[in-house]
Amino acid sequence: MVWKLDRLGRDLRNLINTVHNLTSKDIGLKVLTGHGAAIDTTTAAGKLVFGIFAALAEFEREMIRERTVAGLASARARGRKGGRPVKMTPAKLRLATAAMGQPDTKIGALCQELGISKQTLYRYLSPNGELRTY
Repeated sequence: MVWKLDRLGRDLRNLINTVHNLTSKDIGLKVLTGHGAAIDTTTAAGKLVFGIFAALAEFEREMIRERTVAGLASARARGRKGGRPVKMTPAKLRLATAAMGQPDTKIGALCQELGISKQTLYRYLSPNGELRTY
């Protein structure tokens, strides 16, 4: 017995595998409460209800995925780009390149002035100030 169906597995595949493993050992599943309150896999009707719920859940998951992909494609077509904004703008890159060419430049102070981390600076520039391919 399980209190609610969502307590048995993390996702649909895990849930179906768990029920299949239980059934192969002649163990039935009975859900006590929740949306699947009428599920009892020891009966034919319970197996049918479980199968229908599993199929509907899989369908819903695929529909959400398709809508998400379509929404991202639509946003891309409108010129919108997702993700975090780039920290190292072309102006900051020119300033950093010029500053790295000076031997007395303190890297920590340069990064603080630009509002970036040392890792970000070295991702774009080598220690002697040459551009890296990023």
